[in-house]
Amino acid sequence: MKKYIDVMDTTFRDGFQSVFGARVLTNDFLPAVSAARDAGITHFEFGGGARFQSLYFYLNEDAFEMMDRFREAAGKDANLQTLSRGVNTVTLDTGSREIVDAHAKLFAKHSTTTIRNFDALNDVANLEYSGERIKHHGAKHEVVVTMMDLPPKCEGAHDAAFYEKILRNILESGIPFDSVCFKDASGTSNPQKVFETIKMARRVLGDSVHLRLHTHETAGVSVACYLAALEAGADGIDLAAHPVSGGTSQPDILTMLHAVKGKNYDLGGLEVEKILKYEETLAECLKDYFIPPEATQVSPLIPFSPMPGGALTANTQMMRDNNILHKFPAVIKAMREVVEKGGFGTSVTPVSQFYFQQAFNNVMFGDWKKIADGYGRMVLGYFGKTPVAPDARIVELASAQLKLKPTTQKAIDLADADETKSLSYAKAILEKEGLPTSEENVFIVAACKEKGVAYLKGEGKLMVRKNASAGLTTESNLKKGKSEMAKFSVTVNGNKYNVEVNDGFDNFGVSEVKAPAQSAPSATGVSVEKAEAVLPKHEATGGAGEVLAAMSGGVFKIAKNVGDAVKKGEAVVILEAMKMEIPCEAQKDGVVKEILVKQGATVSEGDVIAVVE
Repeated sequence: MKKYIDVMDTTFRDGFQSVFGARVLTNDFLPAVSAARDAGITHFEFGGGARFQSLYFYLNEDAFEMMDRFREAAGKDANLQTLSRGVNTVTLDTGSREIVDAHAKLFAKHSTTTIRNFDALNDVANLEYSGERIKHHGAKHEVVVTMMDLPPKCEGAHDAAFYEKILRNILESGIPFDSVCFKDASGTSNPQKVFETIKMARRVLGDSVHLRLHTHETAGVSVACYLAALEAGADGIDLAAHPVSGGTSQPDILTMLHAVKGKNYDLGGLEVEKILKYEETLAECLKDYFIPPEATQVSPLIPFSPMPGGALTANTQMMRDNNILHKFPAVIKAMREVVEKGGFGTSVTPVSQFYFQQAFNNVMFGDWKKIADGYGRMVLGYFGKTPVAPDARIVELASAQLKLKPTTQKAIDLADADETKSLSYAKAILEKEGLPTSEENVFIVAACKEKGVAYLKGEGKLMVRKNASAGLTTESNLKKGKSEMAKFSVTVNGNKYNVEVNDGFDNFGVSEVKAPAQSAPSATGVSVEKAEAVLPKHEATGGAGEVLAAMSGGVFKIAKNVGDAVKKGEAVVILEAMKMEIPCEAQKDGVVKEILVKQGATVSEGDVIAVVE
């Protein structure tokens, strides 16, 4: 008899995150969930990770409602699994015990069967409380050891001996769990190390513990790694369905069925013809969505600069939005040094984002001239203990720039001491805004901050990337089956123009053309962004009173008002780009004469956004 291998379908969480930056509307994909159920799939990854915040940030949808609707489509007996980042839960920051508990309680309440729980630093202290609360609230706990390969000549972590140490730390800590997963978000682990690691885990855990591997195709070795894991004794693997399989995502279900032909494995009892029908339905559901070309590719550079598939396309899409995609190869190249000096935390959220942000800053502002907040706090110990000590010079730079001292306190204890990470703080915000203070709403605000409040006030933005022929749609128009005219600014060969696009190819027309504005061309030579991004042009003269956009991005906050006194080096406007807050500073002491942007607008690098006199 063939060994039964449990297959978790990651299409609707990791697949969506790895290909679309997690931006897929619920109404669009639910028919595919029903098709997957009919194809015999009973185990789904359906939420958590970036598929929590993204619904409020970009889709104007409620993640808890989505999860309950998913349960209806998948059936009452399906094993529905979410992804949690230990003490970070579903955010990029650490959470207090209150937030960690609320996460477990609400996810169990809203249709979750199993929570896969990892820490990017493999700091077991970050898993203890979260694991206990997951079990307390009735969900199954899948505890995780995170994996990757290190760049050449790096050592001290991320070999089978290191993973055995982490696994034994988990066992010694007494964390309750139902299964164990070895998770490689960057897909960089080599097959031999996977074999040795799973073999070790089976020896340590015995035969009764469910043991599985998660990887991505980003580096081109995922199928080989899965075969190695199965040969070593794994009980489960994660796969996705076309068109969100392969490339930056998981291997395709059909590909893996083909790979195990003639071997002694039964992949979830799945049948090729039924999976073919499911994938046809999924392709129809997603036919209007723009698939970035990098999402379908593997990269030989990823083992040197381990960029997770789930973060890669989200970052390239943000770079597209900000017209700086041509910088991506340089950022990936710079990421290698950032990993080498950062203490060898696993390149998975949030650490992967910290690596990328620091590499991005090194490219945009000069090597180590600007320490990214997340990266800096990581090397200083604010997210837990890194596997090895970070580079001493980088720690010193981070401490000076962030004005923080290194710490050895537990991340969750630091979060408990931060009033802004209490549930009462989030509740007070809701009360001030006159919004209902349900447990769900409190958690939404605690996890999503200002964007959560905007969603609850009905001010959320819909930012879905669909092909031009499909038009840009809003949720109300989706229900009506119509799409709006979309206004864009289009950059062609460095020149920017305003255009309006009607529904359908034949209705394309240029309604207004303004004087071209200089802007760096994208990698393709043509980029598209919201028309509201185009500012009334205020040409830079180089005067000290001009406050310039430090880089392309959205206006997150107006820090000063007209008439306010300001000191040299003080932020006047704060931009948001690449999930970072970028201060735009006054270049001299004075008084704010003009603010030339509004909150929510998009600016280009070098734009004059305020004037100080």
